[in-house]
Amino acid sequence: MKQEAATVRLTVDRRAVDVPAGATILQAAKQLGIFIPTMCHRDGFEPSTSCMVCVVEVVGQKNLLPACGALAGDGMEIFTSTEKVVQARKTAIELLLSEHAGDCLAPCQTGCPADMNIPLMIEQILAGRVDLAIETIKRDIALPAVLGRICPAPCEKVCRRKDHDQPVAICLLKRFAADDDLGHPNPYRPVCKEPTGKKVAIIGAGPAGLSAAYYLTQQGVKCVVFDKFDKPGGALRNGPLKQVLPDDVLDRETSLIFSLGPEFRGCTEIGKDISFEQICAEYDAVFAACGGAETHNISSFGLEMSEKGVRADAGTYQTSRQGVFAGGRSIGRTNLCVRAAADGKEAAESIVQYLSGRVVGVKKRFNSRLGQVSEQEMQSFLSGASPEGRIEPAGQSAGYLYEQAQKEAQRCLHCQCAKPENCLLREQARQNQARQRSYKGQRKPFIRQNNPAGVVFEQGKCILCGLCIQQAQRQGLELCFERRGYESKIAVPFDKGPQEGLKNFTVECASVCPTGALAIRKKM
Repeated sequence: MKQEAATVRLTVDRRAVDVPAGATILQAAKQLGIFIPTMCHRDGFEPSTSCMVCVVEVVGQKNLLPACGALAGDGMEIFTSTEKVVQARKTAIELLLSEHAGDCLAPCQTGCPADMNIPLMIEQILAGRVDLAIETIKRDIALPAVLGRICPAPCEKVCRRKDHDQPVAICLLKRFAADDDLGHPNPYRPVCKEPTGKKVAIIGAGPAGLSAAYYLTQQGVKCVVFDKFDKPGGALRNGPLKQVLPDDVLDRETSLIFSLGPEFRGCTEIGKDISFEQICAEYDAVFAACGGAETHNISSFGLEMSEKGVRADAGTYQTSRQGVFAGGRSIGRTNLCVRAAADGKEAAESIVQYLSGRVVGVKKRFNSRLGQVSEQEMQSFLSGASPEGRIEPAGQSAGYLYEQAQKEAQRCLHCQCAKPENCLLREQARQNQARQRSYKGQRKPFIRQNNPAGVVFEQGKCILCGLCIQQAQRQGLELCFERRGYESKIAVPFDKGPQEGLKNFTVECASVCPTGALAIRKKM
């Protein structure tokens, strides 16, 4: 009787490896340090080969094989990233996305030009942690008390709640947290890195320039902000917004920015009091953020111009001159101050990259969108929110009191995914440059359920990997697949009912889920 070999030899991407008989192709690749993406696989669990993201090409075989389940064979020649493999992985992801029922980010966040984490801010206000809420806000918005008064609230225009009654008062909640912070004896101050020795000149002390100074300073970059006027603020102080924006609010919020270390040089007109060439020579980088009364000067800077203003790369804010960046009204953006503030934040990131040697711009992540919801789906969203209408402050210029902010925060539908940073489907969609609408399949219905253990279950995000079933079985709990094909879903056997099933979704089950189908509701 012929004795089976204890090991097999194969090649993966032309590299030879010996693995124990019975090892999978995935294990062979891992032994070589070759990465093969997986979603439905987890070490220590039986492979389900449901997602087909880990497929590889085997010489001599017509079909691609799932590396997580296919056994390594003696003499196999395997390739992990051929054009055929790459396309197959992208197709697998796009098929999963075609039926995916959920938003990675809430519509309000995608509608915010500054990409502020609005749902987290609302959760923190709801939990009474206004100190955390202002920290969340200022990760993306340097002037929240200002914008809380003047922003036209594009985030509220896409709030899902508006299709039921009225949108959540996001701007008022942002203003509440910002005003609370400004009134504190020790307002929030972000941690700033040690000085890098680099200096950046910012031309214009409007929302774009102030925002850039705020975020550059946090990265240890010395900033000098030049402006024609004697006080910072630009159009905020000297334009039509002055009528609705009290000077003391602007003064206190800009003072907080400059207290971190940036220097303000007012009454300084570029081209008159100091030349643009001198600024370029004295500083490691320049950010042109001049608008309003200073816009006409920008044509003398020697930068390539378009009909709207300075020509700058949309992703990096780089102009035609090395080391010079531009944003806000300098590049012909709309008059939205929140858009200008977003430009300043994003330009700051590109400038830091430039000072480090390589500019790639702001990393954009994939974002699944649920789209229009049915009345039944809307009821699922509403089930966890207050049924009350929008809370309005007592006066037109007044903000929320603490109790009002709490009540308004309770109206949020929490449209966002419960684990957007740990969803493998989202990450694979980004890596494979997948598109959600490549295949016009019927998406699953959106249903959200919560159990006493704090686990959120959204069936429409399930990719049927079965990892939660295996985990439940290890804990002596009952979960199984119900039905077949498109209608297959996770359920409890013997018709024990949905509430019984929810109890069987443990924290451990949520921890092995590769998507947001099972997630742990975080407590503030």
